Amino acid sequence: MNKSVFTEIEFYLFIFFAVISPVSIYAYMMWKRAISSRSVLFFGVVLVVFAGISIFLLQRLNSIAKLSPSMLDDHFFASEVSVALYLLPALFAGIGVNLISDSLIKHLSEAERQYDREHR
Repeated sequence: MNKSVFTEIEFYLFIFFAVISPVSIYAYMMWKRAISSRSVLFFGVVLVVFAGISIFLLQRLNSIAKLSPSMLDDHFFASEVSVALYLLPALFAGIGVNLISDSLIKHLSEAERQYDREHR
């Protein structure tokens, strides 16, 4: 464990789950002119799951950085700077929760209208 955090697989997984995948999902949803509500719900859940994985990986990187002799590792993952790294998963988790709640609200509104039509 005397290697740098930046050579660990957890670092590259963090980059994938915290940056590349969420940005790709968000860009895809913005690029599409029409998207189903199920797809929006799915992407929202995926963003929340990816945020959870990212936070787990940050905790793991923090543990590895404490054991690493590199001061650069400590600076990014075992200091106050690491708090800023938690903002990225929090941002995408917030977007995911917003997508989920929007899908649920639309579904419930449609279900209420359907109920009102059937029970007049």
